[in-house]
Amino acid sequence: MKYAEALKAAMKFLSEDSRVVFLGQAVSVPGTAMFGTLSDIDASRRVELPVEEEMQMGMCNGLALAGFIPVSIFPRWNFLLLAVNQIVNHLDKIGEMSGGQFAPKVIIRTSIGSERPLHPQLQHVGDYTEAFRLMCRNIEVIRLEEPPEILPAYQKALLREDGKSTLLVEYGDYYGEK
Repeated sequence: MKYAEALKAAMKFLSEDSRVVFLGQAVSVPGTAMFGTLSDIDASRRVELPVEEEMQMGMCNGLALAGFIPVSIFPRWNFLLLAVNQIVNHLDKIGEMSGGQFAPKVIIRTSIGSERPLHPQLQHVGDYTEAFRLMCRNIEVIRLEEPPEILPAYQKALLREDGKSTLLVEYGDYYGEK
């Protein structure tokens, strides 16, 4: 199975859980390569949002506290940086801050921006995987290198019972290369 096909299968798997909702930019309308991975997901399960990353992540935190499992989609790492406050200061720490009373589960999806066939410049191709691993003790950060890793990683993110959220890092170039 190719990289993009594996992502599409993983999104379909996630959608089979009635608690899952997909939020972000280009989840209901074309605009990024991630849009194609959601084509089998019912439109009622996708929430298109404006380019307002901190608000998006705050909404996902609230939805998770209400029992949903949001899949928060940030097409590139560089965009996700605008949601750092909600991720690092809130989602990652809420279990500890609440004395274990709350363990919201959010699945965060991002990508190292594609450089081929056209390099979009440095503000679109960052990889902050290691920085987030250092900043987050209660969010597992998983980089998706090969197609066979994709479905098991998303299954783990959905089915985990350890009180952790998961940030999954895709490679934009691999959508068409692997």
